Amino acid sequence: MRARALEIRAEGPAEPTSVLRDFKPEDQVQARLQLRGGGWLNKVVAGIDVRGDGTFMPYRGGMRREELDPSRHETPFDLVRETLESDG
Repeated sequence: MRARALEIRAEGPAEPTSVLRDFKPEDQVQARLQLRGGGWLNKVVAGIDVRGDGTFMPYRGGMRREELDPSRHETPFDLVRETLESDG
């Protein structure tokens, strides 16, 4: 996941766009990468949104995504791993 996210970010920032309203690069999700873990029925989902400005936003959940605060982790990828391990 880390390698693919870095490849996407290296492609450069997203262009501002306008669809009913203006979207700056930081408002856009350029790519969504997710992993599933856990048991048979209740699989844990966590991942990284690669924003149009090149930032990474970790999240938990599939349909109902919850953004996670990466500030107490070395990288947002560490938080995704921790989320999958602790919830799994």
